[in-house]
Amino acid sequence: MAFALLEHTHSLGALARVLAMTTSEQPATLRERKKQRTRRALADTAVTLFGERGFDGTPLDALLEQVEVSRRTFFRNYRSKEDVALTAVKQLWSAYLQALDSTVKAGPLADVLLSAMLATLERMDDDWYRRFPPTLRLIADSPALDGHSLRHCHEVQAEIAHRLDGPNPFELRLLIEFFVAAWHSALDAWLPDCRPGELPDLVRESCASMRSALALEA
Repeated sequence: MAFALLEHTHSLGALARVLAMTTSEQPATLRERKKQRTRRALADTAVTLFGERGFDGTPLDALLEQVEVSRRTFFRNYRSKEDVALTAVKQLWSAYLQALDSTVKAGPLADVLLSAMLATLERMDDDWYRRFPPTLRLIADSPALDGHSLRHCHEVQAEIAHRLDGPNPFELRLLIEFFVAAWHSALDAWLPDCRPGELPDLVRESCASMRSALALEA
């Protein structure tokens, strides 16, 4: 139990650290700017390299050679090959948790979840929108990466539930599951063309359809 809690806390800390890469603000010190450039180079190269050669068949050393960094430098920035491959996904959910904290908690919780996602998508920069679609394709093509992504998703869902702290934990869990399913449906509709401006509208449509879908009759 203690190990699981430590791992969960470490993962959420990593979420916060990657969030800075989604904004245009420059870190205050030269050392921080250099670290940000290294993280970005690793993330960009990982998506390109794994997309060309396949995630499962590409060793970590191939990425390190491309970016010209040591293993020590890599592990100061990322925990694993899976971690760097999922940078765009973790950026999204890190930003989402921050947006959720800033969203007014009034009215239907489904609307609160949607408002936080729309605020998150508005915050993401062009670099993220460029890297996110190939990241999703990497996940779809790699069982190992898919498993890592699912584990991360469960961690985030637990954190969302903790932040909302609804009166009925079972119903809250179901609502979050439905919201995540609606998000994935929106991504499925978005992926063929991947136009950044279309994703918020697709998320709105998907969440609206979620409500009517629950009322479907046989």
